[in-house]
Amino acid sequence: MRLPDPSTARVPGPWAHRDVSANGIRLHVAELGEGPLVLLLHGFPEFWWSWRHQLVAIAEAGYRAVAVDLRGYGDSDKPPRGYDGFTLAGDVAGLVKALGEPRAHLVGHAWGGMLAWTVGAMHPRLVYSVTAVSAPHPLALRRAIRRHPRRQGRASAHLFRFQLPLYPERWLTRDGGAAVADLLGKWGGPKWTVSPEFDEVVERNREAVLVQGVAHSSMEYFRWAVRSQLRSDGRRFAEAVDRRLEVPVLQIQGARDPVMLDTTASDSAIWTGARSSYRVVPEVGHFPHQEAPQTTSRLVTDFLAKV
Repeated sequence: MRLPDPSTARVPGPWAHRDVSANGIRLHVAELGEGPLVLLLHGFPEFWWSWRHQLVAIAEAGYRAVAVDLRGYGDSDKPPRGYDGFTLAGDVAGLVKALGEPRAHLVGHAWGGMLAWTVGAMHPRLVYSVTAVSAPHPLALRRAIRRHPRRQGRASAHLFRFQLPLYPERWLTRDGGAAVADLLGKWGGPKWTVSPEFDEVVERNREAVLVQGVAHSSMEYFRWAVRSQLRSDGRRFAEAVDRRLEVPVLQIQGARDPVMLDTTASDSAIWTGARSSYRVVPEVGHFPHQEAPQTTSRLVTDFLAKV
């Protein structure tokens, strides 16, 4: 089977594609608009394109919207190492500087959202605000898995399955990436999975995980997150992020999210700064930015205007 070229991640649209060097690697970004920088960080199993609706809405609201393929995804570099919280936060911090901006509003979904929390704690001088979509604070998730194994622990069971060597990569890519369709269907809300757009979302993301190196790189995020808890770097990471953010935080949570439970997300409040807010989107699963794009975009742009 011939693997897709990484350039297939450069989906055409009103945005412009370019490469940016940051933290020692090349990152692919799609950008649109002018104004204060809003940096959009995707989750798993996605790539920058998951923010297509918000790129347009945020740009129209008077901002410079930039969606990035995170390290190991899409048309960004896929080095063998660097999938720890410290290095990933350095990627985002370096990207803000490389884009020529003093600070940025960070908007992240799932892994991207937890990364936004991390950058807000480790690099506060580079951050105007944090918007976390389906993304509890990293320590809130860690504690919920330990304290509520039958609820958040069961919902996060994939974290532990992905610790196996080789098998998760093979599972993710076999049959043309059929596992991606399965994940999107199980994690998304029922209304979204029968929408006309859903077939395109599945096809785009199936193709994206088949790009050489993406399956392995995406699994490395999960492996570090779990295995580091037993090592000194995991303890150092927990100490680094265990602080109340100095900036406002907007949390957007799907009411029917089966992966990141609303109780876990709401427990993140102890790490939020002043003028923070928590919003639940009804009838929506793990992907509010794609399942309810207009509602999510409005929540984000209203929040940015107040910041």
